[in-house]
Amino acid sequence: MKVSEALETRITTRAFLDKAVSGESLRQILDVAKRAPSGGNLQPWHAWVLGGDELVRFKALIREKMAVTPRGEGTEYLIYPPELTEPYKARRFKVGEDMYASIGVPREDKAGRLRQFARNFEFFGAPVAMFFAIDRQMQQGQWADLGMFIQSIMLLAREHGLHTAPQEAWAIWHKTAGEFLSIPPELMLFCGMGIGYMDETKPINRLRTDRAPLSEFVTFTGI
Repeated sequence: MKVSEALETRITTRAFLDKAVSGESLRQILDVAKRAPSGGNLQPWHAWVLGGDELVRFKALIREKMAVTPRGEGTEYLIYPPELTEPYKARRFKVGEDMYASIGVPREDKAGRLRQFARNFEFFGAPVAMFFAIDRQMQQGQWADLGMFIQSIMLLAREHGLHTAPQEAWAIWHKTAGEFLSIPPELMLFCGMGIGYMDETKPINRLRTDRAPLSEFVTFTGI
């Protein structure tokens, strides 16, 4: 698969098949993804891969916690700026409306929207979960490096016929995830990710989010 094809076909998959992913594929993906660039070759990423009975146990634990505190434990970083301006605010609003429209959940159906949000914490049915963390001493440059590592995983997953769902939503369960995975205290949980085979019959997986034209974000000079 070409890189361009992997980029074009990568989506945040929100419905996975109940189909196992081989450990060998996961190891190959991660072993190649470690070639992602990082300033000073710091390689500031840390990852955990969870599947099988351990994933079942973890999801059951989260369900128990959600029954008591459905909004989670709070995050250690701001997922979005608190005063998001345009055009970013409109883009975020539209993708949410488009997603819920794809499954027939109108804005006034608050319960339906909450049920869909809760599916984040089932990894949308993915058979494998990944978690990513970064050392607390790292700065903005190293967070960018972590992002490039995660992007590399998502593109390599497409090469293996897999799809992914990167989920910053997992930041609201950083305490529980940290305890379950034995994440050292000097590391900060960034996000989770579901990985598996897409259920192509589900309407939510037909959503293709908008992208701005080059004229909105690129300046060419001398070219």
